[in-house]
Amino acid sequence: MPTADRQPPTILAIETSCDETAAAVLRGEQELLSDVVASQAELHAEYGGVVPEIACRAHAEAVVPVVRQALRQAGVGLEGLDAVAVTRGPGLVGALLVGLSFAKALAWARGLPLVGVNHLEAHLAAAFLEHDLEFPFVGLVVSGGHTALYQSPRRGTYRLLGQTLDDAAGEAFDKVAKLLGLGYPGGVVVDRLARQGDPERFAFPRPMMGSGRLDFSFSGLKTAVRTHRERFLKGLTEQDLWDTCASFQEAVVDTLLAKARTALERTGAACLVVCGGVACNSRLRERAAELADRLGVRLVLPRPRLCTDNAAMVAAAGLHRFLQGHRSGPDLDAVPTWHLEDL
Repeated sequence: MPTADRQPPTILAIETSCDETAAAVLRGEQELLSDVVASQAELHAEYGGVVPEIACRAHAEAVVPVVRQALRQAGVGLEGLDAVAVTRGPGLVGALLVGLSFAKALAWARGLPLVGVNHLEAHLAAAFLEHDLEFPFVGLVVSGGHTALYQSPRRGTYRLLGQTLDDAAGEAFDKVAKLLGLGYPGGVVVDRLARQGDPERFAFPRPMMGSGRLDFSFSGLKTAVRTHRERFLKGLTEQDLWDTCASFQEAVVDTLLAKARTALERTGAACLVVCGGVACNSRLRERAAELADRLGVRLVLPRPRLCTDNAAMVAAAGLHRFLQGHRSGPDLDAVPTWHLEDL
């Protein structure tokens, strides 16, 4: 722990769970010295989704220059680090192994403590970089690979309330964008076009809304969009496309926030954290603020840069684990399906 005559610990974090190679340097809980992300979006765009083999090779090429850039921007040398944090899972196994191999080698060579980080905890920890949170809180983690609700009674402890049974919300955005010929990644394009559309024109389903469960399902909604598109034998006009995007997006947001509201009411939590890549969606951010205002609860939304995959959030989670005495050994391995509640 830091003392009056010593600076808070400085941690280097590395993230390679999917298609972003990222590194960041964090001093203390909120002094972010650098945050570098190398995106692979252009490499995967022609395939309409992430290709694991391409992602793995791109990580191997980018990890060294990205870490060097992060250290340079932070003005910190390797001798100024107190620990190294790295995403251990969940994620693509080959991509995870690139970051893990580099982090383990660096930690061993410099004699630094190593901390393995859960990617989902990192998304939630992004909120701590700019906010002081009240406990317990409800966390909605919504991204390309994950959609889940958690209750956190204290820092580092999580209870799963509900999760997707098939597609994640971000995956549904990308698949619908592909169906509509909008390219990859699709979430940003759908969000932009939806702003010009009528969210009430097409009645898409809200999956599992009346079930009483806090689980999610988005595969049926995706199928409904495909069936809807096929009805337009002459193709969608520009306005049809805008309205389709807006109506689909509204169905996703309705579903996410209805479940979040139920979770808040059942747990009695007075704080809602919404994080993950889909938390960049402008409609979700707008509607989440309206919900929090109606319920009289606090809403914490990391800024968009901290919602998409990045290493700053890994640093935040890793620093907390480091301060709690957690250490990983040289046998640290990737866990592609590492559940947050198993921490």
